[in-house]
Amino acid sequence: MKKQGMINRDIAGHLAKFGHTDLLVIADCGLPVPEHVPCVDLAYRIGEPSFETVLKAVLEDFEAETAYIAQEISDHNKNLAADMQEQLDCRYISHEELKAMSHSAKLIIRTGEASPYANVILQSGVIF
Repeated sequence: MKKQGMINRDIAGHLAKFGHTDLLVIADCGLPVPEHVPCVDLAYRIGEPSFETVLKAVLEDFEAETAYIAQEISDHNKNLAADMQEQLDCRYISHEELKAMSHSAKLIIRTGEASPYANVILQSGVIF
């Protein structure tokens, strides 16, 4: 049994397969999930688990070199935008571009988050 880090077996298994530049989406409960992209659905009720809780846990085990977030978050979810800017190298794209980019993801993790534009696409970095 793992002693630390990501203990969700599905997420841990997928993350172990990531290479440099692969894409990981952490999504709110409303983001469309393309049928061909594997999804680990953690949502069990509105708001739970939160986007920030899941993002924090993932970042403990995942090296992200770039984060793509919807530019609309700046107007509709300022606190979350500020929190992500503190933690990540964020690049702004439109929400429509983010949805299109999610089709290239290696994994989508769906949270129960129900605040506007609470989605991020993390581009995998390297640890050396």
